[in-house]
Amino acid sequence: MTTEQIARPATRRFTGKPMPRKEDDRLLKAQGEFGDDTPVAHLGYLAFVRSPYAHARITAIDVSAAEQVDGYLGCLLPEEVETLTDPYMELQGPPGDAEVDRCLASGGAVRFSGEPVVAVAGDSREAARDAAAAVVVEYEPLPHVVDAREAVREDAPLVHPQIGSNIAFDTLYDWGDIEFALANADHVVEVGELHFHRFSSTPLECSAITVEYDAGVDTFTFTGGFATPQLATFNLAVALRHPANRLRVLSKDFGGSFGVKLNTHIPATAAALLSRKLGRPVRWTETRSEQHLMGGHGNERWFRNVKMALQADGTVLGLTYDALDDVGAYTRYEPLGGVIWTQVANACYQLKHLKVRYRSVYTNKGPVHPNRGYSRMQHLWLVERMMDIAAHRLGFDPVEFRLHNYVQPDQYPYTTVNGCVYDSGDLPLSLRKALDLIDYRSARKLQQEVAGTGKRIGIGIGSTLDSGTNNFGQARLINAHLPFGGNTEGGLVKLGADGSVYATTGGVAFGQGHETTVAQVVADMLGVGYDDVHVQRGSDSALSAQTGFSGSYASQFAVTGIGAILNATKRLIREISLVAAATLGCTPEEIELADGTARVAGDPERALPLAAVAGIVHFSPADLPADVAEEVGLVARSVYRAPFELPDLDRKYGNLTLTYATQIHVCVVEIDEATGHTKLLRYAMVDDCGTPINPMVIEGQVHGATVHGISAALFEHFAYDGDGQLAAGNFYDYHAATALDLPSFAYGSVVSPSPFTPIGAKGMGEGGGAPLHALSAAIQDAVGDHGMVLESFNPPERVLALLRGLDAEKVKVSR
Repeated sequence: MTTEQIARPATRRFTGKPMPRKEDDRLLKAQGEFGDDTPVAHLGYLAFVRSPYAHARITAIDVSAAEQVDGYLGCLLPEEVETLTDPYMELQGPPGDAEVDRCLASGGAVRFSGEPVVAVAGDSREAARDAAAAVVVEYEPLPHVVDAREAVREDAPLVHPQIGSNIAFDTLYDWGDIEFALANADHVVEVGELHFHRFSSTPLECSAITVEYDAGVDTFTFTGGFATPQLATFNLAVALRHPANRLRVLSKDFGGSFGVKLNTHIPATAAALLSRKLGRPVRWTETRSEQHLMGGHGNERWFRNVKMALQADGTVLGLTYDALDDVGAYTRYEPLGGVIWTQVANACYQLKHLKVRYRSVYTNKGPVHPNRGYSRMQHLWLVERMMDIAAHRLGFDPVEFRLHNYVQPDQYPYTTVNGCVYDSGDLPLSLRKALDLIDYRSARKLQQEVAGTGKRIGIGIGSTLDSGTNNFGQARLINAHLPFGGNTEGGLVKLGADGSVYATTGGVAFGQGHETTVAQVVADMLGVGYDDVHVQRGSDSALSAQTGFSGSYASQFAVTGIGAILNATKRLIREISLVAAATLGCTPEEIELADGTARVAGDPERALPLAAVAGIVHFSPADLPADVAEEVGLVARSVYRAPFELPDLDRKYGNLTLTYATQIHVCVVEIDEATGHTKLLRYAMVDDCGTPINPMVIEGQVHGATVHGISAALFEHFAYDGDGQLAAGNFYDYHAATALDLPSFAYGSVVSPSPFTPIGAKGMGEGGGAPLHALSAAIQDAVGDHGMVLESFNPPERVLALLRGLDAEKVKVSR
């Protein structure tokens, strides 16, 4: 890609600076407008009746008592949904495409505890809940399965009988020659089974969706937290059998997503049907318990028959394992996770051989959603665990072992075993910086000093990648007929009639600071002040900025969103230059933008304020040559397209992601031998996301991802009991970390500009996997070889078991 093909800021007065966030002024004053805030007249409220069973046949539904509740407006039953809607699109091919998924339980059965069965509306939130509580549903319990290992057995109860098994997706990835590597390695480290547990990202704002149906023009308007507005539009249009151009999806302020709000179109469908049926707007506001039941669990994964091949000098040759990915009762965004993990197939290391059998498995649990670090952090955790186990068992220094196997700075761009291209980085420098930040030498000294006191010190390293800007062509690896290829985003920049600058992005923001970063790059290109650029809050599908895959998922906005805005601004600059040149008597090439003016380069006295340019176009177009007046509208829309090619589907080989940010985390923990309690003493993280747009925003994203990961490693677990009941359905039982659980963080950064992106920036913010790696390694370091950390979740009771030798026998070293 040449500089002529991309638009770079002409100056860097604001880009790269820690400018204060534009969003914070209204949010800190409690002037934001979130999903449950929007005032709507004649609003009805929606509550769901949910299944208490993991698997059961629905034998009868009686709403007569609900109809007597004061404030009851109406309800929506499963048979109505089956008549009025089509199933949601399934990404997979046969046999998984036989799955039927609707907004209420379909086929006369429920498939997980918490599945919506009836939607009830009331004229107040309380009336809706009271009416829902009065609905009587009779069930006939069916056999259920809540363990993916049990679900793949031939005699297992079937979640979807029409599919014929509980396997939604089954494929083999085989790159290099792992059999040769294992046969010729000096050492082979084997582990029978490791487990990555279920948890979520727990956004501050649960989902809130308001639907208004306008019968006069047959149009639905959806307001609320849709992380992917265009995909939501498509899914809603298919389900509702309604033209997409008569659906409007918009959001204002948005309290977090982290991927778990990619499926909000499902409850939105029920709200839409009720709004049309009742002739009034309907709002659903998710409770925290509902969010825990089905608001988006991260992928739970079992790794079995794991083998790592190594040479005597510590060189890791390759890895093989079988993966069982528990996707819950419905695939929804799955089985894309069965491909997305391959974006980071090599992890941070120079693996030459990799073989994985991957299966997406149905169970009678809540469905999984993309979750910060979606599908990748599971594989990355497994690789990091095996690296740490190998170092412990073979006597390698954990720091030198990683430095020896990292992708080296002079190897970038680095092609992985499956054809992905790591764009840039310096992992050794990042690790050394992180070790310095925690004072590694003194931590090792402290470890020796506390021996025998009832306390243990452990030091752990977590190395991870944040792949950003997906190549949607990868979806064809699960279904060759999907029309996905490349990745695009739209942006719109315009000069208002008064000379004000407005920018609209295709990607919806839910806390990342888009209004800030967009203003920075636009201001630099147009030569105006940072505060002179107004960026639209949220998103609105009625505007023309969106493309089909618009959104702020997959760590892409710094590349696709900013890329589209840069391209749109470049077009606007051309239009401004045409007007200024015609007015000032020069060529457009002689015009430069600076200090809020369009001026002749080398002759600053010949200049027009941008307000004057706008005034001419809007109010005096007759003063312009006809060809200029007809071409210029001072509204510039453009699209950024990531420079991808489709992968080789037969070999499952090709570049799946444009950028790779890296995160190296190092922590020091203290373990109490009597209680198993793990206390964080020191924690450092070093991030490399290329050229920074706003360092303050980046650091905030790193801190947030780190808290998510620490909380997942020590506190958060969506466990199910044998009856398929979620054991942590609210914050009484599911503890998300607070400031009281955390130490002060030490933060550092490395800048390795990406050669593939418009300004050298990389997508980032999904590094929440690094703390799971680092804490697992630190606990292992404290426990030693007495027990083996083979679970990603290590609460005190598990740490006590590790101290007593848990799972030590499951790790074997041959040769």
